[in-house]
Amino acid sequence: MIRVLVVDDQELMRVGFRMVLGAQEDIEVTGEAGDGAEAVRLAGELLPDVVLMDVRMPVLDGVEATRRIVTAGTSKVLVMTTFDLDEYVYSALQGGASGFLLKDTPPDHLVSALRAVASGDAVVSPGVTKRLLERFLGAGAPAPRDASVLDALTGREREVLTLVAKGLSNTEIAEKLFLSEATVKTHVGRILAKLDLRDRVQAVVLAYETGLARPGLG
Repeated sequence: MIRVLVVDDQELMRVGFRMVLGAQEDIEVTGEAGDGAEAVRLAGELLPDVVLMDVRMPVLDGVEATRRIVTAGTSKVLVMTTFDLDEYVYSALQGGASGFLLKDTPPDHLVSALRAVASGDAVVSPGVTKRLLERFLGAGAPAPRDASVLDALTGREREVLTLVAKGLSNTEIAEKLFLSEATVKTHVGRILAKLDLRDRVQAVVLAYETGLARPGLG
């Protein structure tokens, strides 16, 4: 059973999420919070597997709440956002979120994303992630990283990381590089281990920060 804490300052949104998630046999909504501070407190008390986190909220925003929850190690965080919150998206990813979804995501996609995050994967939506990161990173907001950190990677691993950053799934990367999907998964795992990255989301961010991937390319 996947235990979920729903966090949104709009009661109507929380009710909607509860209805969608509560209809799943393997998902249980263990609590709700209307602001970031309450989310941090309940995450510590209820120890949910995943926190479904809104971004713009009173008292404490979702970005800072995400940082505190991830730092405490109590739960994984899946951020809900909209296209007009690009700066929050990047900050949330840096803060340790395991991914993000748009608030108009179809219910079945939301459920699949929660299951993926609960199982240890990161939700990096092909296309959507790329556009959001490009729009924000193109403004030059994040500090650049020394590209020498990538020296630990083989040539093939750099290729795979570049395609991950472009929003391609493992299946798409396998097709593009004429590899098996299992081989791509192995490459991704080695990339994360060599670069000391938590998940695929951090890999995307690092690829942009080091200049391996650039806004508007590919």
